[in-house]
Parts: sequence; structure tokens; C-alpha cells
Amino acid sequence: MKLKKINWTHQYTLLVLVALSFMVSAHLSSHFLDPTYLLTASTNFVETGIMALAMTVVILLGEIDLSVACNLALTAALTGVLWAHFGWPLPLACVAGLTVAALAGLGNGLLVTRLQLPSLTVTLGSMALLRGAAQVLVGDHSITGFPNWFIGVDQRVVGPLPAITLLLVGTAVAWWAFLTRSVRGRMTEAAGANPVAARLAGIPVDAIRVRAFVVSGLVAGICGLMMTSRVGAARWDMAQGRELDVITAVVLGGTDINGGEASIPGTMLALLLIGVMRTGMGLAEINAETQHVAVGILLAASIAVPNLLKRRNRHKAVNAI
Repeated sequence: MKLKKINWTHQYTLLVLVALSFMVSAHLSSHFLDPTYLLTASTNFVETGIMALAMTVVILLGEIDLSVACNLALTAALTGVLWAHFGWPLPLACVAGLTVAALAGLGNGLLVTRLQLPSLTVTLGSMALLRGAAQVLVGDHSITGFPNWFIGVDQRVVGPLPAITLLLVGTAVAWWAFLTRSVRGRMTEAAGANPVAARLAGIPVDAIRVRAFVVSGLVAGICGLMMTSRVGAARWDMAQGRELDVITAVVLGGTDINGGEASIPGTMLALLLIGVMRTGMGLAEINAETQHVAVGILLAASIAVPNLLKRRNRHKAVNAI
């Protein structure tokens, strides 16, 4: 699905899957359909959603960032250490954490564009580096005792709705408007669809790619502060494995893993599907490992099925000739 044309068949398929997941989850637990519980549970997936929206642009460009969850953890750990152990004012510690998160994204982008290294390899390495740095900073301990004004971001509401859930929706609208209604968004789409032609047209493809990695890193850092506020603690293993949900939401939503095509609405629908699945399985006391397997199957299917369909269509086209 290209940004200018939403593949409604794919969107309807996701809606059907979401409806089926709701039905199965409601069958697994009678508490699932409680509106208050659902609104509260939605806050658990806000960080995943915000990172997935930024990841949509990275994958649109034909790249990938495996380090987002680890960047999240490092931001939380660094912010906590600067505040608790070095006595920095918490706002200043947050700024320092976000700066390091953005610099980590910049490092990924420069390695990919300047050295022409595969983003899969680069971000796999930074994934280990950032998580390891977070563990060195805080060890096996948790940093707690944050001031009241900082913690409980998920408890703030606008009417009956959690404020951070509304923030996720607003962020999705902003990304959709950027990609479909702005000149920079169209340039980003062109850079992902055909980098060679984009360069010939004067589009700064490498600068756009670097910027996408910086934004991805910065967004991961912001999500690190949000998660710290939500759980009231900073640990090195925060969001461990969350990159799986992030990438699955993007690819399952219809963004081509090879770049050139993306869908913000699709990413949000896929996020909803993953959220419903994980929430339902959690209520049914299905362990986290099994949940990871289910999401992994979704990711594999979301990559394999479109490629199989493309091969079939090419085969039909060749036979027609």
C-alpha cells in the first residue's frame, strides 16, 4: 500500500482480525470487555505505538532500527542515574537522556549512510551496546523514588480517556499528515520508493535517512521517560523484547519491509491487534514466552504472505505474456 492509496482490503483484513481477537479474548476472560479495564490496559502499549509510528518511516526508507527498545532502556537508566546518584535536577537529567538517545540514532544513521553498512547489522550491534550500557549504569537494581510530578503519566486523564492514549492517537494523526500532506513527507516517500531516481531529482536521500534514525532514537528516548513515569522505576531490562512488537506492528500494518510503501492507519490497526492479543492472553494467564511466540508468528506471516502474493502476481503476469 502506498501512502497516497490506502489498501482497503488489507485494512479490512486487519479489522476482521481485531474483531476475532476481541471475541477470543472475551471468551478467555469475562473481565476483558470491561471498558475501564480496556482503557487502563491501552496505556501499556502507548510506548510501543509511538515507537512503531517512527519505525514506519524508517522501514518506508528500506531500513530498520532494532535498537529502539534498548535505546528506551538506556535513556531511562541514564536519566535515573544522573538524578539519583549524581544529584542532577530531574528535568536536566531527562534532557541529557534524550540527547544521548538522539545521538545513538545519529550514530546509526551515519554508519548506514557514510559507511554504507546494512541497517540490520548496525542496529543489531547498537542494540547490544545500548542494552549493555544500561545494565552497566544501574546493574540489577531499580532506581525508584521519583518525584510525584514525574510519575503516573498513565494516570492523567482527559475526561474518561487516558491522556497518553490520546497522545498516541494525536501522534499517529501528525505522522499521517506529515507523510501524506507535506513536501518533506512526499520526499521521504520518494526516497524510499526509488533512492536512485530521488537523488537524480535532487532529493537529499542520505540526509532523510539519517534524520529518520535520529527521530527514531529520540522517540525511543521519550518513550523511555514515559515508561519510567508509568512504572515509577528505571531498570536496565525495561522494554526487553519490545522491538518485536514495534516491527510487527509496522510490517503487519502494511509497510513493505523492503521500503517504498507504508501505512500509518495500518500500523495503528496492527498495534491494536497486538494489544488485544497480549491483553487477552495476559488475562488468561498465558506466559510472556507464549505471547512472544504468537507475535513472532504474526511477524513471520506479515513478511511471508505479501512476498508470496507478489511472486504469484509476477508469475501470472509472465504467463499472460
